[in-house]
Amino acid sequence: MIIPSIDLQGGQVVQLVGGKEKALDAGDPTPIMHSFTLAGEVAVIDLDQALSTGSNRHLITPLLDIGPCRVGGGIRDVNTAVQWLDAGASKVILGTAAKPEILSQLPRSRVIAALDAYHGEVVVKGWTAGTGTTIIDRMRELRELVGGFLVTFVEREGRMVGIDLDLVKQLKHEAGNARLTIAGGIATAEEIAAVDALDVDAQVGMALYTGRFSLADAIAAPLKTDRPDGLYPTVVVDERGVALGLAYSSLASLAAAVKTKRGVYHSRSRGGLWVKGDSSGATQELLRIDLDCDRDALRFVVRQAGSGFCHRGTPGCWDWFEPATRGGLPALAKTIDERQRNAPPGSYTRRLFDDPALANSKLLEEAQELVEAADPAHAAAEAADVIYFALVNAARKGASLQDIEKILDRRALKVTRRPGNAK
Repeated sequence: MIIPSIDLQGGQVVQLVGGKEKALDAGDPTPIMHSFTLAGEVAVIDLDQALSTGSNRHLITPLLDIGPCRVGGGIRDVNTAVQWLDAGASKVILGTAAKPEILSQLPRSRVIAALDAYHGEVVVKGWTAGTGTTIIDRMRELRELVGGFLVTFVEREGRMVGIDLDLVKQLKHEAGNARLTIAGGIATAEEIAAVDALDVDAQVGMALYTGRFSLADAIAAPLKTDRPDGLYPTVVVDERGVALGLAYSSLASLAAAVKTKRGVYHSRSRGGLWVKGDSSGATQELLRIDLDCDRDALRFVVRQAGSGFCHRGTPGCWDWFEPATRGGLPALAKTIDERQRNAPPGSYTRRLFDDPALANSKLLEEAQELVEAADPAHAAAEAADVIYFALVNAARKGASLQDIEKILDRRALKVTRRPGNAK
């Protein structure tokens, strides 16, 4: 798959040729990140930090809230790597610091070793100094310590002159079970497909920024189908991964979906594009596009609005859908949200929202009862009460269940653990 790249220098997104000459300035990284995250992970590289001329941390940190980021550039010690992982980076990219004594102290699955190669030789100090070590020797040394490699072909970087597939195949073999990403020289979407066929990812910057090909072209490049109509089955899921229904995509509908960041599909009954919600109001914000392992089906992750995905006015298209997904915390949060807006005056729910003292005392009361619960059934009942009043209190202050889940997901990425001592 494609790994879009955001390189930061002087507070702006830039693209360099050969790591030196600035070819273009793309400005604010935020809108670019919003677009790129449709494809999944995005590589965010702090060139100033790498060159010890400054830092773009203040720009990178907000990007972590938008989508998964591989963060690199100037990470030279364990402490800095852990700081980025704790901040929410999906992975960190280490260059000269990719040494056994440092890598052994980091979670292997979340570390990528960046190996910059000039005609096969590892180069350092901003690609200005050779090391006398081959890229393959370095891969053999580090492949048991990292979850992935990022190999940049310096002589091709920023020049869009194409790639050497035979070399990529060799590097894939040498990477072992570490995931390989290659960068430098990608010029066409067809090359992304060729690299993907080798089970290798392609990190791309210049070709996307200059319009050599679009993000939609890059996402679609590995796709294949044996259907006579040329369509791709598309499973539509919500933010929690719950399947809402099945649709079909064409290359045209996929391009429209990426461009508009909406749920756009191919209508088999009418032909042409079907923009979900245009007539019903049940629109979809497109969050991410995934390809399946065989590259013949898609998954659209969407934020569904309105009555739901199904034309019957339900959230999803299966008979079991409604009771299955209207249970648990999502159902409770939705009920609280509806009652916050529509609860009649004098009702208990209305009182909880209008009387902070009552809401606070009930939360503390139920928490104490949970502490005192002596058996599983009692503990479950009291925990349910605590969760209800906690969600009410959060909703009163403008926080949703999605906001809470996002924080929990972020905490799950932390490497540094709190001691857990009582306050």
